[in-house]
Amino acid sequence: MARPLSSHITTQEKIMGFRSILLIVLLALVAGFAALNWAAFTSSTTLSLGFTSLHAPLGLVMLGLSALLALVFFGFALYVQTTSLIESRKQMKALQAQRELADKAESSRITQLQQSLEAGFNRQAAQLEAHKTELTARIDRLEQTHAQHLTETGNGLSAALAELDDRIARKG
Repeated sequence: MARPLSSHITTQEKIMGFRSILLIVLLALVAGFAALNWAAFTSSTTLSLGFTSLHAPLGLVMLGLSALLALVFFGFALYVQTTSLIESRKQMKALQAQRELADKAESSRITQLQQSLEAGFNRQAAQLEAHKTELTARIDRLEQTHAQHLTETGNGLSAALAELDDRIARKG
């Protein structure tokens, strides 16, 4: 089930939307005020600049200064937003580079651990093979000793039986 679009909008986006609407409403109010009082805005008066005087409509001068001030404000806001975006991108690139370094280091550690485990397994296999060879040699020696004892016992029994046969043959 799809979520409504409003659930995807962040709080900051809602605030920015509210600010934009408020700014548009204020600009519309100023424009409406200027339109309703256009005759007063365009009536000429003597304006003193301190070192000289000039004859101009005060309302238009103030409206022009307000517009200029608004342009400067918007330019500054654009500058701040742009520098913030550039800084954010720099930080994202730095974070990505750090993430890649961490991934490489982790991969290197995993490879090193794998090699260490393989070396340990190889040592264990070599020790097992050495013990197996030693045990096989020991069993072979025991079998030879056992066979030799059996042969000696068989020879001893044969000699004893031959001697008994000789005694029986002499007595008999």
